[in-house]
Amino acid sequence: MPKKIAMLIAFRNFRDEEYFIPKSIFFRAGAKIITVSAEKGTAIGVEGGEARVDILLDDLRVSDFDAIVFIGGEGALKNLDNEKSYEIARKAIETGKILGAICISPVILANAGVLKGKKATVWSGPLNRGGIKLLKQEGAIYQDELIVVDGKIITGNGPLAAKKFAQTIIEALTPTPN
Repeated sequence: MPKKIAMLIAFRNFRDEEYFIPKSIFFRAGAKIITVSAEKGTAIGVEGGEARVDILLDDLRVSDFDAIVFIGGEGALKNLDNEKSYEIARKAIETGKILGAICISPVILANAGVLKGKKATVWSGPLNRGGIKLLKQEGAIYQDELIVVDGKIITGNGPLAAKKFAQTIIEALTPTPN
């Protein structure tokens, strides 16, 4: 039975590579991908990429999925950093799902309270260390790495991590033979 992955994106200004590269890797691995956003229609990436929204954030049932993946980009905090996303992140942890976040979206997990005492990474730049500060403030153990795995939480620090981020999620979803 194929694994089901919910990819949560901002309706405007999600990071194209962080959505399209993992989606392609998930698809090639045989996963069923559902794109989730705050609005129905066609979501638009920072670089103009288009993604059809399958279901609304409000209609997402975490129990229907094996993994919940938050995609970054400048629209992520504007559109996804809210109580509904926090509820989704907390439910994913409570029910033992894989929970992924890339780029600036680990901030959403931190604000949801699911990174307390957990190792995680987040995007930062020379002039923008706000994500790191927020993760630490919310009790996360910040790691300056491309990908950080702590239990079922997988974080990636930006577009250059997209491929490895997706591969790490696939590995986490693949049962190890006894």
